[in-house]
Amino acid sequence: MKVIKIVTLSWMAIGLAFFLACTQAPVKKGDIEKGKLLFNDVNFGSGTSGDSCNTCHTDGEGLEEAGGKKEFAIMGKKQNSLEEAVNVCIEMPLKGKAIDPKSEDMVNIVAYIRSLK
Repeated sequence: MKVIKIVTLSWMAIGLAFFLACTQAPVKKGDIEKGKLLFNDVNFGSGTSGDSCNTCHTDGEGLEEAGGKKEFAIMGKKQNSLEEAVNVCIEMPLKGKAIDPKSEDMVNIVAYIRSLK
């Protein structure tokens, strides 16, 4: 009887694990080339300053380690993700509006920044 319970519980656990694995939203990888275009776009994030990310970070200079960081400190404020850091730069230097952290544009620019090494 004990063996049957163990086998039954094991199969239930395997089934639950399989179900959860299949129902997870796919991780978006992003398009590095599209991200590079956004990085150089003076209109990114509806920016009004006439600058792009590339204005301050020419060819990604200074962002080589950003892809692996979990925390950032920009202009005296702490950000807990690369997406938050990107939005600070959109709002402050680019004088634009923060974009949805899960948007295609954000996924693409983050992919580009993470590709810098």
